[in-house]
Amino acid sequence: MMKLTTKILTLTGILLSPLMAAEKPNILFIAVDDLKPDLGCYGSKVVKTPNLDRLAKRGTLFLNAYANQSVCGPSRCSTFSSLRPDRTKVHDLKTDFLSVSPNVVTLPEHLKKHGYSTAGVGKLFHGGKSDGALEKRAWDLHTELDNLPYAEGFEPPVFHYQSKEAREAVNKLNEKQRKKYGLVKKALKEAKANPSTECLDIPDDAYADGAIRKEALNYMDQLSKGDKPFFIAVGFKKPHLAFVAPKKHWDLYEREKLPLAVWQKPAKGAPQYALHSWGELKNYADIDQKATSLTEAKQRELIHGYYACTSYVDAQIGLLLDGLKQRGLDKNTIVVLWGDHGWHLGDHGVWCKHSNYEQATRTVLMFAGPGVKPGVSTKSPTELIDIFPTLCDLSQTEMIPNLDGVSLKPLLEGGKEDLREFAVSSYPRWKGMGYSLRDKRYRYTVWVDNKTPMVAYTELKGIMDEELYDYQTDTLETKNLATSAEQAERIKAFRAKLDTHLQQQAERTAKQKSTN
Repeated sequence: MMKLTTKILTLTGILLSPLMAAEKPNILFIAVDDLKPDLGCYGSKVVKTPNLDRLAKRGTLFLNAYANQSVCGPSRCSTFSSLRPDRTKVHDLKTDFLSVSPNVVTLPEHLKKHGYSTAGVGKLFHGGKSDGALEKRAWDLHTELDNLPYAEGFEPPVFHYQSKEAREAVNKLNEKQRKKYGLVKKALKEAKANPSTECLDIPDDAYADGAIRKEALNYMDQLSKGDKPFFIAVGFKKPHLAFVAPKKHWDLYEREKLPLAVWQKPAKGAPQYALHSWGELKNYADIDQKATSLTEAKQRELIHGYYACTSYVDAQIGLLLDGLKQRGLDKNTIVVLWGDHGWHLGDHGVWCKHSNYEQATRTVLMFAGPGVKPGVSTKSPTELIDIFPTLCDLSQTEMIPNLDGVSLKPLLEGGKEDLREFAVSSYPRWKGMGYSLRDKRYRYTVWVDNKTPMVAYTELKGIMDEELYDYQTDTLETKNLATSAEQAERIKAFRAKLDTHLQQQAERTAKQKSTN
C-alpha cells in the first residue's frame, strides 16, 4: 500500500508540475549599466532605441524613476534587496555586501526558494566579493564573462577592448597577473591602450553584451523545458565606460550634429562638493588627469560613444525580446528593464554619475507582460527598490516583510494615484552624507556633517548645506533656491518630510536587527 501511495503521489507531482509552472509567470529581468532616460520612449529626438521604445509601448513606463544611490555597487545592492543604502550599509564599490549584511535575502534567492529556476549572466551584483557567495545563493545557472559564447575567432575582450594594442599590452603579463583586475588595468594604462572610446568593425558578440545576449537565450532554451517558471537576469555592461561598440552602432549618428550639454557650470549657490572632478573618466588614457573641462571635440566624441553604446545595447535587447516571442514565451513572461542610475554628459561641467543631481539619479524603468497594462506611462515618483516587491506581487510570491520598497502593481494595472510622494536618493561625500528627496516638481537635498545614518533630522549634527531646485522653472538645475526667503516654508516642509523618512528608516532597521 505504501509503494502504491508513493507512486500515486509521484505521478500527481509530475502532472501538477507543468500546471504550477504555467500558473506563475516567467520573469526576464534586464539590468543596463549607466543607462540614463535619454531614449526615444522618454522623448529623445536624437538617441535611436527602437527596441526599448517598443518594449515601453507593450507595458508601463516610469517617467520619474530614481536610483537610491548613483553608483553601481550601492544601487544594485539596494535594488536586489529592496533596502536603501543606509540599511544595506553599502555606500561604495569596495564594501562586500554579505560582510556588512550577512542575513540579506536577494530577489533571485527569494524567488528560488519559492519555486523559480534562476539564471544570471552579465553584470548583476556589484557588491559581492565573498568568493561569489551572492551568486552561489542566487543562481541555478550562472556564466562567468570569460566563458560566454563570443563570436567565432574572437577571444574575450581585454578589460572592455578588442583592439590589437590592448591585447598586446596584456599579453606581456603572465597568466597569474592577467587574473588580477588592478594589474590588467595598470598595464593597459601604461601602454595607453585604454582609451575612453573604441569603434571597430566587428560583430556584436565580439564584445561582452552581444555574448551576454546569446547566453541569455541559451538559458531560455534550457529553463523553458523544465517544470518550474524561470527568473532570468541579464546584466548588460554598456553604456558604461569605456564606450566600446561595433562600428555599425556608431554609424547611426553624425557626431557634429549631436547636441552638447546646455548648462556646463555648477548650480549658482550650490556647495562645491555636491559635484565632483569626474575621476572615473580620468581613469582612461586619453583624458588629462588635471583637466577641469574638455574640448568640444572630446565632448562630442564621448556623447557619440555613449549614444552608440546605448543603441548597441538596444539591439541586444531587441534580439532578447524576439527570442522570447520566437520561443512562445512572451505571453507568460514579465519583462522588467531598469538602469542602475543615470549619467552626466557634460551638464554642470561634470561627467559620469556620483551625485545627487537629476542627471545622475534619474534612470530607466519599465515593465511589460502579464498583469501590466500596455501603453501606459506614469509620473509617480518611483525608486529602484520597488522592483523586488512588485515582482513578488505580480508573480503571487510571498513578500519579505520590512522592505523599503513598495509594490507598483496598482500603477501597472493602470491606476493613476501616486504610490510615493517623493523618491529618495543619497550620496556620501568625504564630509558626510547627502540625502535627496525628489517629488514631481522639486528636489530637496541636505548635506550633513556626519555619516551616522537613520537618525531623526533634528538630531543630525552639523547640517552643512541645503539645496532646492524647481524643475518647473529650472529644468537644468542652474540655481539653488534653498536660501531664498520665498522658499522658507517649502524648505521647512521638506525638512519635516526628511525627518519622517529618517525615523521610518530607523524603525525598520531596529526591527531588522531584532529579527536577525
